[in-house]
Amino acid sequence: MSFTLRQLTYFRALAEQRNFGRAAAVCNVSQPALSVQIRALEDLMGGELVERRARDVLLTPLGREVLAHAREILDASARLDHIARARDGQQRSLSLGLIPTIAPYLLPGVLAALRAGDLSLSVRVRETLTEQLIEALQAGELDAAVLALPTGAAGLIEVPLFRDNFLLAGSEARLARLGDKAATLSPADLEPSQLLLLEDGHCLTDQALAACGKERGAPGINMGASSLATLSRLVAAGFGFTLMPELAAEAERTAAPGLELHRFPLPEPSRTIGLVRRATMPGEGWFDELAAMIRRVGEGIVGATRAA
Repeated sequence: MSFTLRQLTYFRALAEQRNFGRAAAVCNVSQPALSVQIRALEDLMGGELVERRARDVLLTPLGREVLAHAREILDASARLDHIARARDGQQRSLSLGLIPTIAPYLLPGVLAALRAGDLSLSVRVRETLTEQLIEALQAGELDAAVLALPTGAAGLIEVPLFRDNFLLAGSEARLARLGDKAATLSPADLEPSQLLLLEDGHCLTDQALAACGKERGAPGINMGASSLATLSRLVAAGFGFTLMPELAAEAERTAAPGLELHRFPLPEPSRTIGLVRRATMPGEGWFDELAAMIRRVGEGIVGATRAA
């Protein structure tokens, strides 16, 4: 038997994403290339690892068993990689996770700052939902993750970075219809039928519901969008309102013509963006330096939005 780390990496991504297309995107390969490696791994293991369905996949009993061992092997490989890259007691590689409502807006500036500070640093990025990032942190697959705090997970150290306020996003026509009420409008004043939110699994949805004082099962709330980009375009087209983080505001307003933003009166609803690592992982200064750098980038983005 001769499996490869690549095959195990692709299989882990498939198990986490439950879709060949999304797994291929995460691994930065074509879907056919990923499918070939999964099939080769199945041949080596003597059976199917996933049930292939129209839009997703499910792990078979064999797949669940192989996944557990694959995670152990990949974790050990990552640790060896850290050792091989370590020089003068400094960390030379970084595995960083980010949630989807943060990554597209924060990551370009963070990567640029990391590269400017250390050209030899190898950075691996994983973008996925909070629950999966926490699992990856606890399994040793990530060094740190940028999340909305608090996570409530055991065994993690959480450092707040910056406050990300929520803005009311809608089309110009919808915002105009609010009239004088806009000056004193709070999220709780929004009718459920007016709200468009991200699909289940995104912590931003839970935060928005809490800010609006609405229950998850409240009738009329549309929770079908898979990304802030999709949500922005729906809102810009006049299909409702949503709560837009300041971190994403300027990027989405540029990308979605017709999207208008309105600031809520004080106290503004918000989320806290933070950096998280395992409590058992040595900090050695790198974690504090990373937190300070991400804080500078994030505060720069939200600061520009507030000044606009």
